[in-house]
Order: sequence, then C-alpha cells, then structure tokens
Amino acid sequence: MRPVHARGEETRQSILEAAESIFADIGYGAARLDQVAQAVGIRRPSILYYFASKQDLYDAVEADIFASMHAFAQERIQGVTDPLDRLLALLDAWLDFNVARPSAARIIQRLVADAATPRRNNPTEFSFSALEDIEAVFADGVRAGAFRPLSPMLFLNGVAGSVLFYVCNSGQLGDTRRYDPADPAELARFRALLHLLARTAVRPG
Repeated sequence: MRPVHARGEETRQSILEAAESIFADIGYGAARLDQVAQAVGIRRPSILYYFASKQDLYDAVEADIFASMHAFAQERIQGVTDPLDRLLALLDAWLDFNVARPSAARIIQRLVADAATPRRNNPTEFSFSALEDIEAVFADGVRAGAFRPLSPMLFLNGVAGSVLFYVCNSGQLGDTRRYDPADPAELARFRALLHLLARTAVRPG
C-alpha cells in the first residue's frame, strides 16, 4: 500500500495536469474548479485542500510550466560554450519542450495575447526565468563579438516567439494547411527555418 503522502502528491499532480489542460483550452476566466474536479474524478472541495483558490491553482500551473521549461533548457545548454550554438540549443529546448507539452504552449500564448491575464500586476512573476535565460545567452554572445548588439527581447518577439505559433497554430489554418507539430519531418523543417532566422538575426555586421 502506498503511503498517504505519496497518494496525496499523485492527486495534487493529477489536479495540476487537468487544470493545465483546461486553462489551455478555455482560458483562466472561463475555467471553473468544478471542471477540474470532474476531469480528475474528485469533488471540488478536494481541490481546495491542495489549492486555496482558482488563482492559487493557476499560479501553480504557470509556475510549473516555466520552472520545467527552464530546467529543460538549462540541461540542453549545459556545457555548450560557443555563443551561437548555445543560442540554437536554447531555441531547440524551447521548441522541443512546447511540442511535447502543447498545453503549456497554449497557456503561454494566452499570456502573451490577453491583457487581462492573471499576471497583469506582475507579468513576469513566473516567466522571468525564460527571459533571463535568453538575456544571459545574448549577453555572452555580444560580449564575445559573436552577436550584433540586438535587443534579446526583440529577438524573442521576432524569432523565438515563432515557436508558439508553430505549436499552437497547426489547427487554425484550415484543413488543407493543417500539420502535426510533432511530426519528425515537419519538426525538422521548422527547426531548420528557426535556426536560419536566428543566425540571420544575430549575425554581426
């Protein structure tokens, strides 16, 4: 028999996974704790044992997304010293993370698009790690003379942001243009384009 604390952690994780899917599909405003409870197969008061409110649950979901993406990216770029290779490794990490976890990509895209996001008082409360990751890579590249002095936030919006569109937009283009972001051939084509855009954007001169 599993210890009580282990079962409790499993329930908490199940709540987080169900909530992430629901927040991704319909947004924070429309989501209800009853929907999350139904998806997990528990009663609504059981959610409040783990999370004090819908805001608390959403915060935990968003915190987990960005913490997980940061850890995934750090593992990918560890030991990569060449500035351009490090930048491409970071982009690849973000791409592979969001392809594997499309609900996270949809939540991040909602954060970008919705001015009434739950993060309106502190928009980078949880996403600061991703912003700091790309700022650090850019600072190293500019210092080494490998990158032109381009704003990392301009690069984020102009190049890295395409990862979200690639993952989230696949079903929004009509039946004849639909694609599977996880298809290896499709993913390889997009990765090659992403690398080309990145190299062009940071090239000195």
